[in-house]
Amino acid sequence: MNGIHDMGGMHGMGPIEYDKREPVFHEPWEGRAWALVRAMGRWTRPKNFRYEIESIPATEYLRMSYYERFIFLLTARLKRSNLVTAAELETGRAEPGAPKPTQTPSAPVAGDAANIDVAARPPRFKVGQHVRARNINPVGHTRLPRYVRGKRGTITRDHGAFGFQDTDVNGDPLSRKPQHVYTVRFAAQELWGEDARQRDSVYLDLWDDHLERI
Repeated sequence: MNGIHDMGGMHGMGPIEYDKREPVFHEPWEGRAWALVRAMGRWTRPKNFRYEIESIPATEYLRMSYYERFIFLLTARLKRSNLVTAAELETGRAEPGAPKPTQTPSAPVAGDAANIDVAARPPRFKVGQHVRARNINPVGHTRLPRYVRGKRGTITRDHGAFGFQDTDVNGDPLSRKPQHVYTVRFAAQELWGEDARQRDSVYLDLWDDHLERI
């Protein structure tokens, strides 16, 4: 989907500051937030995790820290699944007279990439072939960055078949639609014009459905 989360290639966002010593969690509550989302996954009937995060309104998305978005996601799932009420989340206490949750956990889903017959899903492209990233604007989650759409590139590697990681308009995963994944090289000048360095390139891993022949 097109949202504020897709900041790659945008001007005015400032440099990416990389700290080699940055911890996984800056505060203890961040680790608990991650653990709670993982622990409650089978009870809250989740759709695609990234789809739900990307659906947060832009002003709220920018205001929140990384793990605040996890808490936002978890509370939305809990209310949607009728496991807790808004009043219970506000007070931290069981609401008098509220029905007790009866939902049972959903069955775990096997890994999407497991046991995929690559031979039964021939690649649409080959190494060395020139392609163009499709200029599409899907409503669901997509692994096709906005800044590369409509740009030309070259296939440098075929990684084989894997579950397609995009979602549909409702956020339902399309991972049972396996297809080949390729590393595609895009020249920096193709992406950002003549001001970019001529020898620089960006490499992206994209699925069959993200690409088209030139």
